[in-house]
Amino acid sequence: MTGITARNVTARYNGSPVLAGVDLEVGRGEWLVVIGPNGAGKTTLVRALSGAVSTTGEVVLGGRRLSEMRRREVAALVAVVPQIPIVPEGVTVFDYVLLGRTPYIPYWRMEGPQDRRRVASVLERLDLAGLAGRPVSSVSGGERQRAVLARALAQDASILLLDEPTTALDLGHQQQVLELVDELRLESDLVVISTMHDLTFAAQFGDRIMLLVDGRVVTEGTPAEVLQAQVIANHFGATVEVIPGPDGPVVLPVRVKN
Repeated sequence: MTGITARNVTARYNGSPVLAGVDLEVGRGEWLVVIGPNGAGKTTLVRALSGAVSTTGEVVLGGRRLSEMRRREVAALVAVVPQIPIVPEGVTVFDYVLLGRTPYIPYWRMEGPQDRRRVASVLERLDLAGLAGRPVSSVSGGERQRAVLARALAQDASILLLDEPTTALDLGHQQQVLELVDELRLESDLVVISTMHDLTFAAQFGDRIMLLVDGRVVTEGTPAEVLQAQVIANHFGATVEVIPGPDGPVVLPVRVKN
């Protein structure tokens, strides 16, 4: 299967396991959503799949072992949207998104017209064209997050890793961003792996959901299989009602009255 595979991936921090024997397999056109309480290891998993942290076990990208690939080769296959992106001081939105074209620009060369056209197209799709000349530092939190996603999309990678992609977005833009990712996934047969806190969005957009707790996979399956009230109570400490919806389960918090 052309996509991404992880086998027995383990990562440690100060000697303690942050990920413990994680296995996953996601094919082209699939969207896997990783959920779990704070500190479960979700961000570490995203970083491990992109080669950003040292791990044991094996990650295979498009049929090739991650450990045997150069950074530019990985960047041509995998695009990452981190929770807390590093943005160079003073860089404009256009130039920041243009950084996504780096894997395709030869060393000691400048970007070409094709790269600039690709950036302009992505900015248009994410409703950022009017902000192209503004410094990233001057735009709102939601606009900044869309610029980070735009940089990843400009990379034209076949594997998209999203770590809480709707952070700092209002409800409308959360939905727009997730729908855009879904549209691009279906258009281009992308592999999408994302972490999410919003369980209803996870159900609506994920083909499968993986529940990660203390660095271990507790359960994985369809949204209906994973998002059950007792499972959520056991691992999130939350009282919820799960209601069937047209696009997947809807998870509603229930107030517990004393």
